[in-house]
Amino acid sequence: MTSSNHLYQAIESAEIALKRQKLKQAKLLPLALLLFFAVVFVIATIYKSRYPALAYVTAFSEAAMVGALADWFAVVALFRRPLGLPIPHTAIVPRNKLRIADSMGSFIQSNFLSPERIVGKIREFNPALKIATWLTQNSRPFSNLLIRVLSYSLNSLHDGRLLAFLKSTLIAELQRVDISQFSGHILDSLTQNGRHHHVLSEVLHELQKILGRAETQEAMAHVAAEEISFLKYMVLDKVAGKYLAEKMLGAVQKELKAMQDNPDHHLRLQFDRYIAQFVDKLKHDAEFKQRGEKLKNELLAHPAVGEYIETLWSQLLRWLHSDLHRVDSTIRANIMLLAANMGKKLNENTEMQEWINTQCERAIPPIIEEYRETIGIFISDQVKTWDEQYMVERIELNIGTDLQFIRVSGTLVGGLVGLIIYVVAGYLG
Repeated sequence: MTSSNHLYQAIESAEIALKRQKLKQAKLLPLALLLFFAVVFVIATIYKSRYPALAYVTAFSEAAMVGALADWFAVVALFRRPLGLPIPHTAIVPRNKLRIADSMGSFIQSNFLSPERIVGKIREFNPALKIATWLTQNSRPFSNLLIRVLSYSLNSLHDGRLLAFLKSTLIAELQRVDISQFSGHILDSLTQNGRHHHVLSEVLHELQKILGRAETQEAMAHVAAEEISFLKYMVLDKVAGKYLAEKMLGAVQKELKAMQDNPDHHLRLQFDRYIAQFVDKLKHDAEFKQRGEKLKNELLAHPAVGEYIETLWSQLLRWLHSDLHRVDSTIRANIMLLAANMGKKLNENTEMQEWINTQCERAIPPIIEEYRETIGIFISDQVKTWDEQYMVERIELNIGTDLQFIRVSGTLVGGLVGLIIYVVAGYLG
């Protein structure tokens, strides 16, 4: 049993002990009143012949005792047989445990779990504002809680069995993937509506910049001079190399600019046809697909892939574990900042609050409606499993104190009614 369960039981035991003490104290008052009026009745009866006015006191105290005993009988009969006598219609709660359980489940299901009441409570509660306030005021406890959860999770993830499972599962899932088909769909999606031309234009622009640089031209001139080394003997190799490099680079830059400026340039159209053919091959060419599968399987079967996955996983866990246990944890600071900012923005944004509250009002009632009967049956079944004595004690501890005050009221009201009857009877002769 966890420490939290021990704490809960300790709190519950203390609460029950307090209720028992209050009930015991509450029972003393009606008992004291009964004894008081019994003493008053005896004294008034003894001295009534000497002091005729005591007849009113006798009538009051006599009726008060009757009222006290009647209410005592009624209260005790709810929970047990008075004085242990087999009187009919007593011990009502234990004898009707099953009916009470069904009624309790049905009552809670009908009155507390109705969609209308749930929606009303949600509106009254205003969950969005509560969330915003809590996040604003509790960013540090919230981050500490998440850090504890993450820390526990990381400790549980340092297990060779989990790593072996993740590695085998990942490799198995990758083996199931049709690389050719998958790549074909990705390329098809990337090239729809000419999206790839934006990338191509950027590439052409960068190529123009690279080719226009002095170091590029010098490198090309050097290469050209090396290729026409026979002019070296006439000391014309460098001049000719530079000339050829300028001409070639100029021609290439001119063609690149034409491709960049003209969407219908023949090289662009040729590029489109090549991409389309490549995508079609990836999707439908059996030989292409077979080559792709062979390459994929060879790659996944290589030990380096498994080692890479293990190394990556271990490094990630080490970094996370190290950061979480530092005083200046980056993750902790970011969680705190995120929680505080979210709370502040949500507190200021009434439209977002309205959206959250609306979603709660829409989402929660259907769930309650779906499970309300199950909840009612669950409550009924739980009550049915209670021991009769346990059930009686729990009910008596929760309402017994109020019932003792009913006994007090019954004593006083009984006395008053008895006095009125005595007066009326005397008046009527």
